[in-house]
Amino acid sequence: MTKTLTALAAALALASNIAFAHGEAKHEAAAAPAVKEQKPWGMAGDPGQASRTVEIRMTDAMRFSPDAIQVKRGETLRFVLRNDGRMLHEMVIGTPVALAEHAAAMRKFPGMEHDEPYMAHVAPGKTGEIVWQFNRSGDFEFACLIPGHYEAGMLGKITVGH
Repeated sequence: MTKTLTALAAALALASNIAFAHGEAKHEAAAAPAVKEQKPWGMAGDPGQASRTVEIRMTDAMRFSPDAIQVKRGETLRFVLRNDGRMLHEMVIGTPVALAEHAAAMRKFPGMEHDEPYMAHVAPGKTGEIVWQFNRSGDFEFACLIPGHYEAGMLGKITVGH
């Protein structure tokens, strides 16, 4: 049965362009240039255009600090993510609906890895980075979608003003 589930998970991953490797893989590999695909919450930013850097700390208490960020529409931010915990954490930016859907998928397939410019996995004691351009106004969120973390409240708010 395990082989069947593994084959099913692999087939679903291929069908949805998601790779599986959360468990043992190193997530600090050099990233390829981000694809600038428009999302409802913005698009990948150019590191050279970042107007400011926001440091976000992640802890095993299932919290981000800070957990609320104000952004001006059009602003590009460099998020420096510091994992102060002893377990893997991630930051994923999105709408509340997109994050809830992604969290549900992570519960079904906890080994799923995703490599999008609006997310970063950070090993214990390490740092990661996201550069994101907020070119749409609205209320967005960021979360750790590792199973159990999101449900425990590892969530933050991003408000993009006009």
